[in-house]
Amino acid sequence: MSSGADAGCERCRCHGKERQPAILYTLLSQELRPRQQCPCRQRRAVCLRTPQLTCRAASHVLLKTISFVKNVAAFRLLPREDQLLLLDGCWVPLFLLGLVQEMVTFEVTEAPAPSMLKKILLSGQSKGQEPEGAQPTLAAVQRLQGCLNSFWRLDLSPSEFTYLRGAILFNPDIPGLRAALYIESLQREAQRALRELPHPAHRQRVPHTLRLAASLGSVPAALVTALFFRPIIGDAAMGELLAEMLFEVSGWPRAPWLPLAR
Repeated sequence: MSSGADAGCERCRCHGKERQPAILYTLLSQELRPRQQCPCRQRRAVCLRTPQLTCRAASHVLLKTISFVKNVAAFRLLPREDQLLLLDGCWVPLFLLGLVQEMVTFEVTEAPAPSMLKKILLSGQSKGQEPEGAQPTLAAVQRLQGCLNSFWRLDLSPSEFTYLRGAILFNPDIPGLRAALYIESLQREAQRALRELPHPAHRQRVPHTLRLAASLGSVPAALVTALFFRPIIGDAAMGELLAEMLFEVSGWPRAPWLPLAR
C-alpha cells in the first residue's frame, strides 16, 4: 500500500466528531503507541496491484482445480446433486491450496474511490443488496495471506497435496448430501493415506496440516471471487461458471475468461 493512503486517516472516525483529535490524546497516543496503525486502515477497500497477471494465474489454478475434481473416479460416481454441493462447498479451499502449490503470490493496493455517479446510483439501494465481502478489505486479505504463508512453511510434497485435496473434497458435513456416509468413508480414506506418508515429523505434521486446511475452508467465497475473479467475470455468478466447467466439457471454451488460463 502506498504511503499516501495514510493521509486519509485524518478523515476517519478515530478522530471524533470534529475530525480533530484532542491535543492530550494525540500526545498520549504518540507516547504510548508510536507504532500502532489507525484501525481504519485495516477496513479500507483494496484490489490487486497487478490484476492482469494475478487473475491469469488464478484462472490457471482454478482450471487445474476443476480438472482434478473431474478426474477423481469416486467423485464422478456420486449423484449430480452431491457433486454440485461438494463443489460449492470445497472450491475455495481447493483453489487456495492450488495457489499454495503453484506458488502464486500477490500484492494489493488501495482500491480507487467510487465515482460520484456510482455513489448516486447505489445510494438508493439497501445495504443488504450488496453481497458480503464484495469489496475486499486490507484486513481480510492479510488474513488470507497469513493462511497461505502457513501452508508454504509446511513445504508439502506432491503426494501430500493430492491426499489433502481428497480430504477437503469429500466433506460429509455439507448439508443436503444424499451419499453422506459414502462421502465420509472417502474422506477417512484420504486422511488415512495422508497419515501413512513417511515424514520425520509425522505425528505432529498431519494434524497440523488438517487444521490449516480447515482454516482455508473458513475463507469466504465472496472474498476470493471479488479479489481474483470479479475483475474478469464481472457480474457473472461464480457458482454457475463452476457448474459449467464441471459438467460441460465442450462448454469450457465458451467462458470468455478461461483463455486467460492457457
